[in-house]
Amino acid sequence: MGFFRRESWNLGLVAILALLFVLTKVVQPNYGASGIVGLAQAALPFAFAAAAQAIVVIVGGIDLSIASMMAVTSVAAAVMMEGASEGQAFWIALFILALGTAMGALNGILIVLTRVPDIVVTLAMLYVWEGVALMILKAPGGGASDWLMGLPIGSIPLPGVPESVSSFLPKALLLLVVCIAVVWVPLKRSKLGLQIYAIGSSEQAAYRTGVPVKRSKVAAYAIAGLFAAMGGLVLTASTGIGAPIPGPYLLASVAAVVLGGVVLGGGRGGLLGPIIAVFILRLVRTILTFLAVDPNVTTIVEGTIMVAVVMVGGVLALRGRRRSAA
Repeated sequence: MGFFRRESWNLGLVAILALLFVLTKVVQPNYGASGIVGLAQAALPFAFAAAAQAIVVIVGGIDLSIASMMAVTSVAAAVMMEGASEGQAFWIALFILALGTAMGALNGILIVLTRVPDIVVTLAMLYVWEGVALMILKAPGGGASDWLMGLPIGSIPLPGVPESVSSFLPKALLLLVVCIAVVWVPLKRSKLGLQIYAIGSSEQAAYRTGVPVKRSKVAAYAIAGLFAAMGGLVLTASTGIGAPIPGPYLLASVAAVVLGGVVLGGGRGGLLGPIIAVFILRLVRTILTFLAVDPNVTTIVEGTIMVAVVMVGGVLALRGRRRSAA
């Protein structure tokens, strides 16, 4: 019973996702393995953006520059990989991950040193990183290595498993699970992970108990930058080029974080819920497309859902603060 009570929000999201899959099948009877693979590929950059945002929100902040950091890492990877060998591309990918981590850490350092609210600092850095992306690449271009482009595309062939079953296992989903697990699982169980949750719950109380608040905050933003870099690499891999203009990942990441059960005030939540929420939001778009809804109307519906989710999350966070104060 403890597990079901603890994971009730995530289980509810899984149930919603399952119902949406059923609805998709009703609307489009031919929807199958190829549709699921396509959904996973489309959701991948949004999932990394949501993971990045979730880390920052858990520590009690917010990062408005995530989409811009994704653009910088995407164009940097595309420019550096154009004409590079497969071996060189591997080291370039590692450099891009380090670059994203450094960008996120810089955001965190500016926040803790200036003591300016994170929403103001990251809004300013949004424009800074947009400018950097345009300096690196003024128009979509560059290239990507074959192995990077092959990572998120297609399904996973499993030995001894019928193709009709293995075709439902997207490479993009495996890539997402591995990347999130490698970073998040050890982090959540580490001392740093506990400190991040403690700061999000009450920064003052965490400071009084000896938690290195400033260092832990910078680390949280650095990890967010790492996930943003993963999202940037995925963008380059999926298109084969880099695009300097940030995509629609900022509001989508905030909406997924709130829908995924992460409290905007910080201190509660994880990464599983926001990632499931990303697939829910992308599947809603798929259903609207199958219903032949005008693309402009689809965008309006998506925006309305995102804004509604964020507003509800804000109200719940405000109520939580009032209860804590009482």
